[in-house]
Amino acid sequence: MPYQKKYLPLVLGIAIAAGILIGGKLNFTDSPDRLFSTNSKKDKLNRLIDYIEYDYVDDINTDSIVDVTVNGILENLDPHSVYIPKKDMERVAEEMRGDFVGIGISFYPYKDTITVIRPLVNGPSEKAGIKGGDRIIMANGDSLVGKRMADDSLVKKLKGPINSKVHLKVYRRGEPELLDFTVKRGVIPIKSVDAAYMLTDKLGYIKVNRFAETTYKEFKKALKKLKGKGATEIALDLRDNPGGFLDVAEKIVDEFLEEDKLILFTKNKRGDVEESYATRRGDFEDGKLYVLINENSASASEIVAGALQDNDKGTIVGRRSYGKGLVQREMDLGDGSAVRLTVSRYYTPTGRSIQRPYVNGHKDYYDEYLERIESGELLDSENIKVADSLKYTTPAGKIVYGGGGIIPDVFVPIDKGLFNETLSYLLRRGYMGYFVFEELEKDRHLYDGILRQDFIDNFKVSDDLVTSFQDYLNVRSDTDVTFVAYYEEIRQYIKASLADQLYGDGAFEEVFNKSDIMVDEVIRLSEGE
Repeated sequence: MPYQKKYLPLVLGIAIAAGILIGGKLNFTDSPDRLFSTNSKKDKLNRLIDYIEYDYVDDINTDSIVDVTVNGILENLDPHSVYIPKKDMERVAEEMRGDFVGIGISFYPYKDTITVIRPLVNGPSEKAGIKGGDRIIMANGDSLVGKRMADDSLVKKLKGPINSKVHLKVYRRGEPELLDFTVKRGVIPIKSVDAAYMLTDKLGYIKVNRFAETTYKEFKKALKKLKGKGATEIALDLRDNPGGFLDVAEKIVDEFLEEDKLILFTKNKRGDVEESYATRRGDFEDGKLYVLINENSASASEIVAGALQDNDKGTIVGRRSYGKGLVQREMDLGDGSAVRLTVSRYYTPTGRSIQRPYVNGHKDYYDEYLERIESGELLDSENIKVADSLKYTTPAGKIVYGGGGIIPDVFVPIDKGLFNETLSYLLRRGYMGYFVFEELEKDRHLYDGILRQDFIDNFKVSDDLVTSFQDYLNVRSDTDVTFVAYYEEIRQYIKASLADQLYGDGAFEEVFNKSDIMVDEVIRLSEGE
């Protein structure tokens, strides 16, 4: 008995240590015979990293090696399983959450100074008195002038805990001295509904740019506003929408489908099936619907379009969508980084998968997307390749296809005037936005008193302004850019960019849509032409 008491603490200590060791290796799907076995593949990776860290001749950041290793592993999976490094997690989380804490300005570094393009309507900066054109010289005593910092570094200077205050010194043209502002930081939405307005007396328009946590709330607010203006039909624009949360897409579909209609089902590697059905809460089940898609509408956008098409609800307008039918789950890797791993496939109500094949590797997968452009598919629906083996029939007898995106009910070719290499280059490099800002800086008072709707309906961009843009490019661009063939398109972009910087809140879309051939097609369908 004394012997047992003497060694009891030692026995307990060994038992606890063994428990910790076993627990660290435990996978609840493992069989008992694997519980005490080692995983040679994992051990090999860990041992290699240890060798490099302790014995490699040069100093090296092993974190970067781990990142390369993780990315290398994911390269052997599907194209949509991705690694998110720790340094990117905050930005990614904000985008998916749909908000962040800040002072609420749109800005860009102009001549090495943070220059306000426009304060967010009803945001902290607007309430404090910040205006478009203001230069932020100091933040909490830290000079921001002349510092060549990346945009994300500048943003960090203006971010902070919610309700905390930042003291700004601001230069405003015409003022003899710097102005002092104290701005209380608040929750700043990252809008996912770009625009919501009436196209005609009965046809409302809603543009959704992604499916974040806040998207459904934004969408409901937009839908309610348009119904209040008499909308009995809705044009839901999902062009260039890369997707997002699956459950948010389901909620939006639910607004249009009757109770108990199947929205989609998912299937994982074990064959487990989960089905999602519409509820009775839909606010637009009896209204007419048009869904706009293009070659960059992906994932959750395709869930919306596919669910509605397979239930014979509304009309899908545009071009074949991207073709992503995989569902990812974000998994924490324990060091602040994460992986979005594909855990299931989703299927539309008729049972079709719209995922493009990826068995030949990532390069072939993305090249197949480029082949659509080269084949002329964006110009003529006859060039869309379909497989009879992937043919499905909706309840109303409409033929639909799986195997690579949602094929629209009404095809609209790409507008070669508005979407060409020259314009894409100018927009991608930001020349248009910078030019418009500098034009406004010459005399913002020229636009004082011009009401938003009056600008959208009646303002004309002069020939001199278009010529000034060409002169601006001649000085600023590192390549020769001429747009003689796209003169009117440039005029339209300048006006839309002016509207965006002056008014925001969907003004860009309202201007741009006036010459959008897909929107024109929806209006014709609505009017029965």
